[in-house]
Amino acid sequence: MKKRFALGILLAAALFLLFLNRLEAGRQMQGLQRLEDSVRRTAVSCYASEGFYPPSVGYMEEHWGLQYEKERYVIRYEVFSSNLMPQITVLEK
Repeated sequence: MKKRFALGILLAAALFLLFLNRLEAGRQMQGLQRLEDSVRRTAVSCYASEGFYPPSVGYMEEHWGLQYEKERYVIRYEVFSSNLMPQITVLEK
């Protein structure tokens, strides 16, 4: 009887840890998506206001107030032409 109880407790703890792991993974994905959306909105705002897409992430930081956790995220920002939407990819370090 004690073994079944202990096994039940271990199973419940394992399920709880799995739930927490899934919850954290979902939060990480949301953070990546929010940052990518923010970079995209900033680039479009720049295009609408200045007539060209920003040449770099640094330009958006300096002129448009873009802020993000540089220790946590990497932004790949590939510009093809000043009048074409850049390719934006956000990755977690």
